[in-house]
Amino acid sequence: MRRPCFGTPRTGTRRSTKVEGSRRAANTAATKAEATAKGKQMAQKRHVEHIIRNKDGEIGQRNSYGNDPRNIPG
Repeated sequence: MRRPCFGTPRTGTRRSTKVEGSRRAANTAATKAEATAKGKQMAQKRHVEHIIRNKDGEIGQRNSYGNDPRNIPG
């Protein structure tokens, strides 16, 4: 089973931090920097991935704070 990750999408004029797939935001902020910092903190606490989205909704940055496999072929 895949662990949920935190995303930082744009909602109107504000940025929100929410668990991917959920409808409600866990946190909202006025700037991308504030939302990214809060999302990073929440992802580190739960050892999951944090996905930061651009204005157009595409993935701009992806950071993993979980248990990454060490023996990756290739």
